[in-house]
Amino acid sequence: MSQASENNRQLVLAERPKGEPDDNTLRMETVSVPEPGEGEMLLRTVYLSLDPYMRGRMSDAPSYAAPVEIGGVMTAGTVSRVVKSNVKRFEEGDWVLSQGGWQDYSISTGEGAMNLGKSPDHPSWALGILGMPGFTAWAGLTQIGAPKEGETIVVAAATGPVGATVGQIGKILGCRVVGIAGGPDKCRHAVDDLGFDACIDHKAGDFADQLKSACTDGIDVYFENVGGKVLDAVIPLLNVNARVPVCGLVSGYNATSLPGGPDRMNWLMGQILRKQLTVRGFIIFNTFGHLYPEFSKAMGGWLKDGRIKYREEMIDGLENAPRAFIGLLRGENFGKRVIRIGPDE
Repeated sequence: MSQASENNRQLVLAERPKGEPDDNTLRMETVSVPEPGEGEMLLRTVYLSLDPYMRGRMSDAPSYAAPVEIGGVMTAGTVSRVVKSNVKRFEEGDWVLSQGGWQDYSISTGEGAMNLGKSPDHPSWALGILGMPGFTAWAGLTQIGAPKEGETIVVAAATGPVGATVGQIGKILGCRVVGIAGGPDKCRHAVDDLGFDACIDHKAGDFADQLKSACTDGIDVYFENVGGKVLDAVIPLLNVNARVPVCGLVSGYNATSLPGGPDRMNWLMGQILRKQLTVRGFIIFNTFGHLYPEFSKAMGGWLKDGRIKYREEMIDGLENAPRAFIGLLRGENFGKRVIRIGPDE
């Protein structure tokens, strides 16, 4: 079933997953297209962003944002077209970046929405390199990682929308960049296309040894997206005064219990103490939202000059979003994963 003008398809949270989401986690429902009231506008979703943080929204565990309620529309960033508008800053036909969710149509007051104009060059890029993932990479690296020319940066999930951007910015800033990715194709892309100095396949049996060989001068900045065995291999290689921006821990998002093995908390805290490490988590717009204009100017210039390359993985159909999301959590994506829900005209 494709997008229609008379019906609003919605993917709602049917149950909270235990471990990995499955076919029972989300349910497709069809309701009437809502009518905008005074001070509201009706948006038709064209592009839907898939991001790892959405797994946390499916859980009711304490977090930095409220969970999606059972029966509620799954949350997501969207790029849409204005169908009807009673909001002064927006007109029919405008492209809009907002939090429309996993559905064909949404109502917005314009609060938190960004008008992208009538004809942006790459409207879906507002969900990736020019939006939250790109901003996350830039702010986490420059504000927490604070790399100096000649230092070594290691970034996990190196070909994802955040990791790929971190690495390329690191090269622009004059650093040596080592990526960590899953599989030889992704590693070749990081080196051959994105310009990384090296990329290590975390699926390799001697992964930790390969990483050590690639970081002969240690690691000055580690951009954390993954956790798990990747973090275990990185920690011993961190230099004194290394910085660790903590963006995500995707390896543990589907976990239902603490990892097995001995308690390593004292070892980890000892490393932080003895090496005087800076380890800082951040929620991009909560922590660095005021810097978005600075990021937008810098990234726009790098894209125009061809210094930043961006890979987008477009998947058609709202009905395909749940399986695509499960694949994202498994690391099957190659670049920024976006769902095209409807036509762009």
